[in-house]
Amino acid sequence: MDQSQGKLQIGKNGITDGFLVTLNNLFKNHGMVRLSVLKGSTRDKVVLKEYVNKILDNLGNKYTAKTIGYTIIVKKWRKDVR
Repeated sequence: MDQSQGKLQIGKNGITDGFLVTLNNLFKNHGMVRLSVLKGSTRDKVVLKEYVNKILDNLGNKYTAKTIGYTIIVKKWRKDVR
């Protein structure tokens, strides 16, 4: 299954309101978004997990996330999965 993929970076300001708006806009055209967590943002796995939870809480039940290293992959599903 070939899905289009968007890319976004989490910088030193972390998860801001502007970041969440941009992320929501990316999902209008993409089924999956790859988020790169830059060094200036965090290198702490606990903070990284908080970022994932904040992103999923904002997006809703049709989204899942997977963390690989310092990359977060968020996928949109057709039905609620969480």
